[in-house]
Amino acid sequence: MKKDLGVLQAVYPMPVLMVAAYDETGKVNVMNAAWGMICAMDKIALFIDEDHKTTQNILKTKAFTVALADQAHMDVADFFGIASGNKMENKFERTGYHAVKSGHVNAPIIEEFPVVMECELAEVIHTENMYAIVGKIVNVAAEEAVLDEKGKVDPERLRALTFDQFKHGYYVSGERVGKAWNAGAALMKE
Repeated sequence: MKKDLGVLQAVYPMPVLMVAAYDETGKVNVMNAAWGMICAMDKIALFIDEDHKTTQNILKTKAFTVALADQAHMDVADFFGIASGNKMENKFERTGYHAVKSGHVNAPIIEEFPVVMECELAEVIHTENMYAIVGKIVNVAAEEAVLDEKGKVDPERLRALTFDQFKHGYYVSGERVGKAWNAGAALMKE
């Protein structure tokens, strides 16, 4: 029997996304965003507040990157979520991390995170119930260490962080337990 828990953000797992953008002077800002998802073959939607420093930077520069946080960089990924660029002038510099300019968009790539999507601002959706930044993915880059022999990102090597809204924990994804478009194939037969 199920027990009522009230109103919760009961989606698990949530991604741990590092969203980075330059401000108007070229200064790097990065935020941790769990409320984001692929919304088309070449689009990503980030459900982030309008008042974030990173959001304001994206609106000015029309570009951003989204990196997947991994277990090896959990401490800094968490810091990017608890520190505000609006209140901490040297937020990025405190980490000692390194940023390089994307070769595809006017946004920084944080070198320490292993997989990054380089995005152009495609749309801002602002309704009574939602504020979303939609980016057109123009390139994805990944460290060779997280690629398999066919050049595809290997989740077991990536050790991407996921976030749980229930107990506010970070977990590592990667164990393969089935094959998509195959695990349920037997139910297709009559």
